[in-house]
Amino acid sequence: MSTFIPSAKSIERRWHVIDAAGQSLGRVASLAAKVLQGKHKPIYTPYIDCGDHVIVVNAAQAVLTGQKEEQKLYRYHSGYEGGLREERAKDVRQKNPVRMVEEAVRGMLPKTKLGEAMWRKLKVYVGADHPHKAQKPRPVANVTKSSKREVA
Repeated sequence: MSTFIPSAKSIERRWHVIDAAGQSLGRVASLAAKVLQGKHKPIYTPYIDCGDHVIVVNAAQAVLTGQKEEQKLYRYHSGYEGGLREERAKDVRQKNPVRMVEEAVRGMLPKTKLGEAMWRKLKVYVGADHPHKAQKPRPVANVTKSSKREVA
């Protein structure tokens, strides 16, 4: 019996919703990265994009623990000499809270063409509404300590 290798045609893509309200940003991002990569499926193959689509809602209400709201820096470069810009997390949250979630998830995905394909399946929204109702997305369990499986 040979090992099953999924093909692009045999992969069934589903849609999942993650509610970031009151959840730690890192826990939300790691769960989203796991689903985008397809690691939650038994047919997971590292060199094939077998992941699902992920919708993250309430991005503005994701929580940063400790002093990260004041101390965490988001950096970007304009491309010109001396063009490095830095913003604190509280400023980024006011201007564009979607960016915080997107950068956290993107940093957890592979830095390859395959990772880019995975990242394109991520949709992040500031509020609770999203335009993907027709895809019938399934809610993902909350990412809290109480929702983890208990060892029997």
